[in-house]
Amino acid sequence: MRTIDLSAISWRKSSYSNSDGGQCVEVSDDFAAVVPVRDSKAPHGPVLVFPAADWASFVSALRGGQLGD
Repeated sequence: MRTIDLSAISWRKSSYSNSDGGQCVEVSDDFAAVVPVRDSKAPHGPVLVFPAADWASFVSALRGGQLGD
């Protein structure tokens, strides 16, 4: 397993995060092959790292309404 340095990456809040402070997901676009994801309410907490193709499939399913509410 390779290690990814996440110390200097930039984060953006997902457009699916709500504005009242809950369900806040942040992602980074700094890597071509993987997408780091974290909870914006816990910026020093754990980060999940997904293969970029898997993340793209997930986002497509969200946009297509395939995952429900």
